[in-house]
Amino acid sequence: MTLTHLDESGAAHMVDVAGKAVTAREAVATGRITMSPEAAAAVRAGSVKKGDVLATARIAGIMAAKKTAELIPLCHPLPLTRVAVDLAPDETGVTATATAATEGKTGVEMEALTAVSAALLTLYDMAKALDKSMTIGDIRLLSKKGGKSGDWTA
Repeated sequence: MTLTHLDESGAAHMVDVAGKAVTAREAVATGRITMSPEAAAAVRAGSVKKGDVLATARIAGIMAAKKTAELIPLCHPLPLTRVAVDLAPDETGVTATATAATEGKTGVEMEALTAVSAALLTLYDMAKALDKSMTIGDIRLLSKKGGKSGDWTA
């Protein structure tokens, strides 16, 4: 396997995608924040003092996806055609799922992963007064569509 972000001497560089075809691309990522039952109940009820935790986390995820190239070295800036962040609260936390899409020469996996990460970090920030021991984890890619390597599902 060749690592595409390293040149012949091992130095990091941005991959040249000029010769790649423009195709419809989509990626879905997920992650989870676990918290105390009391904190989870407050998030579900919308009674966290900082405001609407879920709405704020959803917007943070969308905004982060749009900034991925500024946050992750060597990522290409992409014209995103869609970013959706779904937040599913339950008795012990919240599962975030993000979908990112574009018509471009490179994939949107990093945008979907960044959206999930920022949404979960925002949930932590807004609910930390209720539970400082919250845990963020299980962030992973669920699927990707399009591009030279084709479709992939976890």
